Amino acid sequence: MGNRVTRGDFEWVYTEQPHTQRRKEILAKYPQIKTLMGPDPHLKWIVSGMVFVQFLACYLVKDLSWKWIFFWAYAFGGCINHSLTLAIHDISHNVAFGNKQAKWNRWFAVFANLPIGIPYSASFKKYHIDHHRYLGGDSLDVDIPTDFEGWFFCTPLRKLLWLFLQPLFYSLRPLYVNPKAITRMEIFNALVQFSIDLIIYYLWGLKPIIYLIAGTILCMGLHPISGHFIAEHYMFLKGYETYSYYGPLNWLTFNVGYHMEHHDFPSIPGCRLPMVKKIAAEYYDNLPHHQSWIRVLWDFVFDDTIGPYSRVKRLCKLAKES
Repeated sequence: MGNRVTRGDFEWVYTEQPHTQRRKEILAKYPQIKTLMGPDPHLKWIVSGMVFVQFLACYLVKDLSWKWIFFWAYAFGGCINHSLTLAIHDISHNVAFGNKQAKWNRWFAVFANLPIGIPYSASFKKYHIDHHRYLGGDSLDVDIPTDFEGWFFCTPLRKLLWLFLQPLFYSLRPLYVNPKAITRMEIFNALVQFSIDLIIYYLWGLKPIIYLIAGTILCMGLHPISGHFIAEHYMFLKGYETYSYYGPLNWLTFNVGYHMEHHDFPSIPGCRLPMVKKIAAEYYDNLPHHQSWIRVLWDFVFDDTIGPYSRVKRLCKLAKES
């Protein structure tokens, strides 16, 4: 458990991200892919069902012992909450109600946020745009670990700890790397979230609140579903900065595993990303991809060539906001 990661810096490149050019080529060859863009009519109903299942769970766990609170938070509620964060990811691309109803998407993301227990959706939207626009961009893409993370979490035991603490780094890193002014939507997100938390506490006590928040933290840390955090952009093979996963966990995660396809066409909802791969198969079939998120986590911890430094970075010019 003592082998140190051999990488001592990020993989710096001086090329543009690959998704822009591939998108142009695919659209030129397969213009019918444009028909896949637009809202997913089922997303709002699926998400609403998940939210109400969690509210029902809050009632059901209110009298459980603490050990069962944490068990069900990890085994059940946290899986739903992690899935809801990925629904929010989809909603951030306006695929719930379409680009013409941008505010409806923002408000619906706040609704999807409620079982997560802490305000998240508005801040995620603010930074996720940069992740797509400036993929790997130094000081712009806050999905990339800091130099401290790369330097310190360099042994299997420390990498395991880093995976467990991933929700902490994921939420605090933007404040250090690329702090932005608080928006009105973030304030609204927080007010709605804490109001619902207080109502749940008033009705059923503290245990349902712990169930929701513990589930979020535990299942975004060391959990099979969390393999997608590592699988998406950590450089398992030199020269490749985005990877897809085509396994069964996509059913629980709104097809976030189709990540190369998503970065090529972020306006296509997750439910239609498999169609992108099917139509433009020659662009994706020969690219490296992952077979298992659990294997991704295992390799990340025990492979001494992989660590937080295993990310592609580039210098990006700041685009003018329209």
